[in-house]
Amino acid sequence: MLERDLAAVSSPALIKSGAVVKRRVPEFYGFVAWASTSVLFFAYVSWALLPDKWIVALGVEWYPNREWSLLIPAWSIIVILLTYITYWSLALLGTPRFSDLSAITDTFVQLPPLNHSQEIYIASTDPTSIPQLYDMPIGMVNRVLYHRPAETCR
Repeated sequence: MLERDLAAVSSPALIKSGAVVKRRVPEFYGFVAWASTSVLFFAYVSWALLPDKWIVALGVEWYPNREWSLLIPAWSIIVILLTYITYWSLALLGTPRFSDLSAITDTFVQLPPLNHSQEIYIASTDPTSIPQLYDMPIGMVNRVLYHRPAETCR
């Protein structure tokens, strides 16, 4: 138990030598990120809401126009929305049409052998068997889904 805990916090060389070194770098990064974002948010809200006299009294002589306190969040929201729309549009652009053959098959298709196709599927019905991995032909899928016999599917 102790060796497993030591392996999580230090290298194998340190475990053999008996020296245990805990690394807290991620904790420091987390604290610095939390502290800096808190300070920046407080400064942003102070700049947006405090009157000019109070900001000048704090010793700040120049600061951006207050309209930016609304423009920056508004532009950020628009950029995020446009990013989502762009990714959605690119996904639609890369999708093949329904009439395209690549919508139902690809180059990695694994079809069962033609001479034993019925035996392969029947052997898979046994609850204890582990069936071979094959792609089912689209005609068979349609027959099963729509309950049509093979001769009426033409």
